[in-house]
Amino acid sequence: MSKPTQTGKIRRAYEFIKAHRLQHDVRMMCRVLDVAPSGYYAWLQEPISTRAQDDARLLRLIRASFTASHGIYGSPRVFLDLREAGETCSKHRVARLMRVNKIRALHGYRTRHFSAGKPSALIPNLVKRNFEVSRPNKVWVTDITYIRTWEGWLYLAIVMDLFSRKIVGWSTRPTIRRELVLDAVMMAVRRRRPRGTIIHSDHDLSLESIAA
Repeated sequence: MSKPTQTGKIRRAYEFIKAHRLQHDVRMMCRVLDVAPSGYYAWLQEPISTRAQDDARLLRLIRASFTASHGIYGSPRVFLDLREAGETCSKHRVARLMRVNKIRALHGYRTRHFSAGKPSALIPNLVKRNFEVSRPNKVWVTDITYIRTWEGWLYLAIVMDLFSRKIVGWSTRPTIRRELVLDAVMMAVRRRRPRGTIIHSDHDLSLESIAA
């Protein structure tokens, strides 16, 4: 008999003895049910099983991981979080605890939508997917990503020189606002002092007026 099954059998025996202790002698019931009286009296002092206590501890860690992800993580990623923290629980146990406690991940990400005209009517595409650059500071590219930290999400914007593939500017903020990218661009401008540089992101932008 496996250990979890044996533990469950003993707990049910203790519960039966407790329910009938006024009708029958406790020691006699312990003998009939093949459990130790000392174990029964210890269980009376602490009826919550060790497994249940550990489940409660794991549930607190699961909630912490889930909250830190802003509700994005499902059981597979929460499980990896716990393993990275040194826990040895199984992924099935994490999934069960999340299911029983109705901890469900958000399905998909919300995407911010902006009203805009056709790209060609706003800013011409100066790069036209030509990413082979002949000199420094001719074309920079920008991107934004996010990093999970113990204090929440941290957004990172970078500016890369396509010629050298070096990061020439960067910025971090706890929220994704336009200042995030502007700070990264201004860092690159202060460091490189470019002229006529094109910044390529969703739309291209000339830096002639900024660098002048």
